Amino acid sequence: MTAQSPAVEQKSSSAGLSAASGAVLLWSIGNVLVVSVPMGGLQIAFWRMVLGAVVYTAVVYLRGSRLTKAMLRRVAPAGAVISIEIAFFFAAVRETSVANATVIGALTPLVLLVVAQRQFAERITGMLVVATVVATSGVGLVVAGSTQTLGWKPWGDAMAVIAMVLFAAYFVLVKRARASVPILEFQACLWIAGAVALLPAAVFETRGLDFPSLEQWGWLCLVLLIPGTGHLLMNWSHQHVRLVITSMLTLAGPVLSTTGAFFVLDQNVKPVQIVGIIVVLGSLALVVRREAQLGAD
Repeated sequence: MTAQSPAVEQKSSSAGLSAASGAVLLWSIGNVLVVSVPMGGLQIAFWRMVLGAVVYTAVVYLRGSRLTKAMLRRVAPAGAVISIEIAFFFAAVRETSVANATVIGALTPLVLLVVAQRQFAERITGMLVVATVVATSGVGLVVAGSTQTLGWKPWGDAMAVIAMVLFAAYFVLVKRARASVPILEFQACLWIAGAVALLPAAVFETRGLDFPSLEQWGWLCLVLLIPGTGHLLMNWSHQHVRLVITSMLTLAGPVLSTTGAFFVLDQNVKPVQIVGIIVVLGSLALVVRREAQLGAD
């Protein structure tokens, strides 16, 4: 038997870091945008996936390419997992506090620290571990400052934990599939698989599908354009940025969403949240700067 050659550690490029950071920014804008959409959360998710499947499939074929069964097989697990994650997260926030669900979700980078080292040969330094813990704590401050009511139920937290694990699995599945599927074809397959997987939950929620009105389609186009483009950027970046770094950058999401809600929705920001924002952004800026330096070496 021949010995397997050791996996080569991926380095993060400046373009990849910029794309991943831009993705988190667009997701954060999307979190503020979704508040104004006159539809239920699960219906927004389902119809956004349907719209994305149509748009990206059209783009793929207009460029002279095509989708294959092999592509769909490789991408389908990621599409199914992210759809189920959405369903669990929406269920969680109805059964526990939003603060609990969000803080539990922020534990994703801690889970992926182990996965990134074992499956993708990514080197995990002490500085990175400390920065992840500090940034996660900062997210806790931001979310805790926005808590209005407890609304806590243990099974709600359990569903939030399941959603967090599924989101971590989604990042791993995307990174694997992107190694063999081009980005536009990947996005088309992702939305197709996601729409199929989310269909039963969308039907169950409304006892049948609520077909969007013309106004709602307009909002859905914005959701696809802004946070949907965030998915495009993040999924492209997986081939250019280490897994542990892309997952850590998602910690900026609650921070940026809170800041956006302050300016756009006139929601108050408490002093403890400002401290949390500074902690998170400071930690992430340090990690991104260090990562860019390592990529340039």
